[in-house]
Amino acid sequence: QVQLVESGGGLVQPGGSLRLSCAASGSIYRINDMGWYRQAPGKQRELVAAITYGGSTDYAVSVKGRFTISRDTAKNTVYLQMNSLKPEDTAVYYCNADVRPTYYSGRYDYWGQGTQVTVSS
Repeated sequence: QVQLVESGGGLVQPGGSLRLSCAASGSIYRINDMGWYRQAPGKQRELVAAITYGGSTDYAVSVKGRFTISRDTAKNTVYLQMNSLKPEDTAVYYCNADVRPTYYSGRYDYWGQGTQVTVSS
């Protein structure tokens, strides 16, 4: 079993910054893609940013230039640095990981429990 634990959410004023972290633990042979999604009230969950095992990144248009995704492969951890935050960034942010638990197993999709980010004055 694999667990993803997010941290770093909170309340911040518009224009401020937050850094989210997501640490994976458990039976892990290799983590392929990792990503951050968000879901605002009344809206569908959307991809915010993703990073491959090799470090290639992809961002939603709405966050490009403001958010940066990174990962520490040795620590099985992914980060999301969020700058110039806007009220429309308010949502629950979820970590996602594509995990191969053992050498012999297939790949499975895991989610964290979510962390609330609120941008408000």
